[in-house]
Amino acid sequence: MKKIVFIEPNPPDFHIFTRMPLPRLGTVLLGTILKQNGYDVKSYVESVGELDLKDILSADAVGISTITSTSSRAFEIAKLLRKAGKKVFMGGPHVTYLPDEALQYCDYVIKGEADETIVKFIKALEKGSGFDTIPGLSYRQDGKIHHNKVTSFCKDLDKLPCPDYTVISGMESDGLKRLPIAPIMTSRGCPYDCSFCSVTGMFGQKYRFRSKERVLEELENHRKFGGKWVFFYDDNFCAHKKRTKELLSAMIEKGLTPAWTAQVRVEIAKDQELLDLMKKSNCHTVYIGLESVNPETLKAYNKKQSVEDIRDGIRILHKNGIRVHGMFVFGSDLDTTDTIHETVRFAKRNDIETVQFLILTPLPGTKCFRDLENEGRIVTKDWSLYDAHHVVFQPKLMSYYELQSETMKATREFYSLWQIAKRAARLDLFNVSIKAYGHSLAKKWLRNNQPFLEYTKALTNAGRTIELAARNTAEDVKEKFRQLELSGAIPHLKH
Repeated sequence: MKKIVFIEPNPPDFHIFTRMPLPRLGTVLLGTILKQNGYDVKSYVESVGELDLKDILSADAVGISTITSTSSRAFEIAKLLRKAGKKVFMGGPHVTYLPDEALQYCDYVIKGEADETIVKFIKALEKGSGFDTIPGLSYRQDGKIHHNKVTSFCKDLDKLPCPDYTVISGMESDGLKRLPIAPIMTSRGCPYDCSFCSVTGMFGQKYRFRSKERVLEELENHRKFGGKWVFFYDDNFCAHKKRTKELLSAMIEKGLTPAWTAQVRVEIAKDQELLDLMKKSNCHTVYIGLESVNPETLKAYNKKQSVEDIRDGIRILHKNGIRVHGMFVFGSDLDTTDTIHETVRFAKRNDIETVQFLILTPLPGTKCFRDLENEGRIVTKDWSLYDAHHVVFQPKLMSYYELQSETMKATREFYSLWQIAKRAARLDLFNVSIKAYGHSLAKKWLRNNQPFLEYTKALTNAGRTIELAARNTAEDVKEKFRQLELSGAIPHLKH
């Protein structure tokens, strides 16, 4: 067994990052580890380039990474590959929480972090034995499903190699040059535990980070490739402020200061020393989960922040020349349509540069999912709709249609032509382009999702007697398989 192919499926709908492909690091890191151990590896990231099925079918084994919203497409691809006789293994948050579901479509599931087990797993595939010794592995044997004890988290992130982006199909010759923004991971885990977030279940609440030397090494590689933008891929970049300050100081000292963005919490605004280092090291924009302007909703989300914290944080970040991308989540049991309207007013009043108005989504592995499941309020498990843009549960103080339509209206209002004109009057051309993109995206999403909006209206009027037809998420791949069969490139499969 020499050739291993990874696949990162496309999300089911376009989103804010559609025009800026940003591969998740899972398949790239695992591919790099296997490449360093002598295997021929390729990773297909669909947001970067199309699948080459002939090449994929030449692999000895195929690994598919999936989050909840991409799992439907991932399962369809896995099913086709298995029919063609390929060994298929899967990983990622969704299958970590629902391995039994995944094993209907694949042969193996590697739960949690696979960095320290991937080589051992591939060697077990080569031998056809030893699967019971691999932590975190789920598999079928003798007609029974086995779940090995979940693997512990990788304690020393410095053991992980710098990602080799040339393993990605389409990036073999230029690597990072192909990406407009380079993703760099400096930590894993988050000390917080928001009720709707699946991060802590996947990566734990214990905050682990790489040494500043290893991060600087990646930043140096990025500079060699001529890169100008970096997105720090951490779930909470400033969770350990002392460590963040040391990293930013080292970046400044070494002159490794590309324009960078990261996910943070509003509380960073209370630390002026940290803000000074962020600005000096060329922080451009921060992504903040503001979540709600309803104090009771913030408590329900276990957010551990107040509306005053949010307001003050935005003001202080702006004062320090740092842009804010605010993410709000609508649909808690304490939210009404008034909450949505007030959130739009708040975002405009506080001059937030860009926002995402998201719909509460009960992702498997979260308290939110468990609660709504126990209450019988989840309407559909068509996972392709679990992208935070579709209502998939029964709200308490709003109808399905109100939550869906008011969220869409909120996005259109924030990215209105009037808001674009206001930024243009300030000669803020960067924000004009971003808001114009948001305006275009909102119109396109509404046009493409009109049937779903009508479904929520019908569901509201008729109760839960109406079934939603699952979306076709892999018809393009199925058609490619059919063409290969017709050409004789692969044997006819059993359908």
